[in-house]
Amino acid sequence: MTPAAPALHQERPFLDTAKFRDPHVTADGQARAGVGLRALEALWFNTGTLCNLACTNCYIESSPANDRLSYLTAEEVGGYLDEIARGGLPVRTVGLTGGEPFMNPEIADILERILAAGHEALVLTNAMRPMMRHAEALLALRKRFGDRLALRVSIDHYAEALHQLERGPRSWEPMVLGLRFLSDNGFAVAAAGRTVWQESEAELRAGFARLFAKEGIRIDAGDPAALILFPELDETLDVPEITTACWDLLGVDPGAMMCASSRMVVKRKGEARPVVMPCTLLPYDERFVMGHSLGEAAGAVPLNHPHCARFCVLGGGSCSG
Repeated sequence: MTPAAPALHQERPFLDTAKFRDPHVTADGQARAGVGLRALEALWFNTGTLCNLACTNCYIESSPANDRLSYLTAEEVGGYLDEIARGGLPVRTVGLTGGEPFMNPEIADILERILAAGHEALVLTNAMRPMMRHAEALLALRKRFGDRLALRVSIDHYAEALHQLERGPRSWEPMVLGLRFLSDNGFAVAAAGRTVWQESEAELRAGFARLFAKEGIRIDAGDPAALILFPELDETLDVPEITTACWDLLGVDPGAMMCASSRMVVKRKGEARPVVMPCTLLPYDERFVMGHSLGEAAGAVPLNHPHCARFCVLGGGSCSG
């Protein structure tokens, strides 16, 4: 039996427009929480917002027509890798997101540069035809660099009907074929699902376990690092603002937040140079542009966006897993 689809967003309260306006103070006058950079351990690159799909609830609104973020070039990525090397920055993982990263025409060169520089590479992908067009290049990289090349496949739900409710018709079978390719060829592969459905985490993990067993996919659905279940992202829905007092009230360590250990590089359409943002969730918001270099982006981040509260603080999410 296929689980019920989630309730419509209109049935939930919308965000008060007075919230998330001032970087220092919440709508009710309390000191807004911020997060300092503990150590730059993960650097993300948005390779471009173009995608082969137009998912219903894509937080970045990726689609075959959305080019608000331009394709990054291998040379631009290389410049940041050089900055990491010069500064001795403790970057372990370099992540690639989009859009669909495998639509970037320089994706193979980008991956080669990241891996040759000694970093781990993590690619977020829908594992569909754009990825499979690079199958030979991926196999060559896998042979050279082994498990330092990892891929995380987006699977919105373990049931075909609900996955396609989000991603559109004919999106299931190509994803499963791509997932099988990665698993059969020994890639370090994980999956990312969503918790928006009316199911418990245990039910979701059990459903994904059945799917992986049926398809012969080597992913342990019980491992939170192998199957990551992300909270819903919708900045129009109401969520509490995070004050400095919330850390103790919630028992949350600000050092565990994504922006305490990561940054993201994007190149906005029409601009000559990429810029650095706090994280993967805030690609467009001008308030969060931190500069062109990693050095300029070392400052603290005010939690002045609904995603900061819903995804990171209250949802416990992290794109780095």
